[in-house]
Amino acid sequence: MSARGKARRRAFEILFEAEQRSLPTAEILTLRRRNTEATYGEYTEQIIDGVISRQTEIDEYLTTYSQGWSLERMPSVDRVVLRVGAWELLFNDDVPDNVAVAEAVAMAKELSTDDSPSFVNGLLGRLQQLKPTLLA
Repeated sequence: MSARGKARRRAFEILFEAEQRSLPTAEILTLRRRNTEATYGEYTEQIIDGVISRQTEIDEYLTTYSQGWSLERMPSVDRVVLRVGAWELLFNDDVPDNVAVAEAVAMAKELSTDDSPSFVNGLLGRLQQLKPTLLA
């Protein structure tokens, strides 16, 4: 797995744990640093900070374009994967759009249900198509 792939996975884990435990993400990051040997690089923190700072906007896009799926109805894993993927796609110019989508699909394939990769691909693909108008 690439360095960025590991960073995405770590960011996902922290964001997912924070959501599951209903704790601030910063608190989860602090607890992990205190209780493990794991290190969190700059890109992991960039993803976490980006998702948190843009979460309202990201969630609005996900809700609007998910066609019949509210955020609450989505599996938690898919919701967090989509947030990470949407942040990379829409707000991180260092990651090519196709890579952002492909990496999110790969994470869904690894971590979620059999139907999740196609759902993630479809929703992020739609956001990719609409990106110029969404960010105009």
